[in-house]
Amino acid sequence: MIVIADTTPINYLVIIEQVDILHEMYGRVLIPQSVLTELQSSDTPDAVREWIAESPEWLEVRQVIPTLDTALRKLGPGECEAIALAQELHADAIVMDEKDGRQEAIRRNLRVIGTLRLLSDAAERGLLDLVEAFERLQQTSFRASQQLYQRFLNLDAERKRGDASRDNG
Repeated sequence: MIVIADTTPINYLVIIEQVDILHEMYGRVLIPQSVLTELQSSDTPDAVREWIAESPEWLEVRQVIPTLDTALRKLGPGECEAIALAQELHADAIVMDEKDGRQEAIRRNLRVIGTLRLLSDAAERGLLDLVEAFERLQQTSFRASQQLYQRFLNLDAERKRGDASRDNG
């Protein structure tokens, strides 16, 4: 499975101490050089810069062939290169949160997974407690609508009810 990650999901997963779910869910994760640069930026939280300075072996940095695609050039460098890399490698998924980047990736028929979906999928596999992960995420500068959080929490609650009924049946 080839999965490309953008800056924002990695940033917030490091902050809430759940970045290892990327590896647990997908094995190896690829990032373009511009994502690495963004994660190393002085504007990036210390915890993230420390993490990327000693990045795990499952995270692989790839160079991207520069693109002249004007639709991509309107995006930030991380989103632009992540989408270009996903297309170049025919990636199975791209982990990205920014609205414009997500829309462009979807327009290009890429499978997009946001941070909330990633956390929800990890909870479904028993890798984390979704309520706790969402509470930690909401204490950061990450922004998503309450309706979106609630949709994933409802799915999690339904899954847990289903698991409990199977255990009791």
